Amino acid sequence: MQLYRRTLMQGVAATLAIAGLSTPALAEEITLNVLYNLPGFTKFHQPLADEFMKNNPDIKISFLAPAAGYNEGQQQVLRAAVTGDLPDVYFSGYNLTAELVHTLAPRNQITDLTPFIEAEGGQAFLDKNYSPKMAALGQIDGKQYGLPVNASSPIIYINADLVTKAGGDPDNMPKTFDGLIELAAKIHAMDSKVAGMGYDINGWPDDWLWQALIFQQGGKLVDEETKMVAFDNEIGLNALKLTRRFVTEGGQNLLDWDQSRQQFGAGLTGFIFSTPAHVQTVQGLVGDRFPLKTATFPQDNAEKGGVPTGGNSAVILTQDKAKQDAAWKYLKWITGPEAQNTIVRITGYLPTNKLATGPDYLEPYYVENPNVKTASLQVDRSLPWAGYPGGDSVRIWRTQRDIIGTVMRGEVSPEDGLKQIVEQTNGLMN
Repeated sequence: MQLYRRTLMQGVAATLAIAGLSTPALAEEITLNVLYNLPGFTKFHQPLADEFMKNNPDIKISFLAPAAGYNEGQQQVLRAAVTGDLPDVYFSGYNLTAELVHTLAPRNQITDLTPFIEAEGGQAFLDKNYSPKMAALGQIDGKQYGLPVNASSPIIYINADLVTKAGGDPDNMPKTFDGLIELAAKIHAMDSKVAGMGYDINGWPDDWLWQALIFQQGGKLVDEETKMVAFDNEIGLNALKLTRRFVTEGGQNLLDWDQSRQQFGAGLTGFIFSTPAHVQTVQGLVGDRFPLKTATFPQDNAEKGGVPTGGNSAVILTQDKAKQDAAWKYLKWITGPEAQNTIVRITGYLPTNKLATGPDYLEPYYVENPNVKTASLQVDRSLPWAGYPGGDSVRIWRTQRDIIGTVMRGEVSPEDGLKQIVEQTNGLMN
């Protein structure tokens, strides 16, 4: 009996010793389920995840099938919140993050990043890595829920040959819409088959270009006190008048954004407004047909005007402490200078991390690719891409877009169009 007991105890001791020695090697791998929007973004998400996992072998990034767009991703996450099957990390469109937070925070299904930021040094950490306006893109109700990953503000793509022939300077484009419309009219007058310009708000999938027309005048989308439309005034009226002038004076053809790019690439448009994420696509369409230039977005109100910032921030939805810690490492990586250097080179987006513009990262790339650098020149005018209270931003834009289309086609006056937009938008917010 004693022999049996001694043998048993020796076996237990050996087992414990082996377990003790083996525990570090057998540390449980943490898997983060991650959802991002837009399948085309796989081209940077996957290699960056691979690099992260190589440097963090105890963390596995498992991507869910990417959502078709920000609106679709938002709906998918909100449905998952009900079923209790949320991803651990989600890349939320800026204009929809407030709606996401206001839905999930009361249910304790989204993570306030403040404790993680404090552990990194608090405000000093934010100041080192992100400009105040970039950090603000992930802030809701004064709290930092997301870190900015992708950022884009609208820029102008220029057919330098057409602009020059019309008497313009492609390296010094007009700074206001009046000047740009006047230039577009001259381009269209040279050849009726050539559109002077393209501002494809009538076919754009979201309200980014509409907000740009409001913000560049110094206006706002929603009145913070009344929670009603804030552009029920001369700013909203002027925005709609501009959309009609693009057609009547600027010679714009009413195409969707993809057709518009194709027409521009074929040399049949003087200049178009689009996202910097299309730089490489547009360069491919243009080829060697003409010199391609880019310019910053016009500001009719140089003092108070700004541009809406499209893109997304990474938010942590898991409430598991170990997964939160792993997710924070992933957020720091993908918003850090090395990852941002990769993202900008692949997409043409703005770098969200200040350090990424330095000599070790994007500085030499910008020298070689000035068309990509343009968007970074208006970072100080970048404003959050706003959303509407009430959680119906997607439906609101589709309603607004239909009305804007009728104004651009001349079926409805700008004055009547504004009344319709204001009435419909206020109705959908309440």
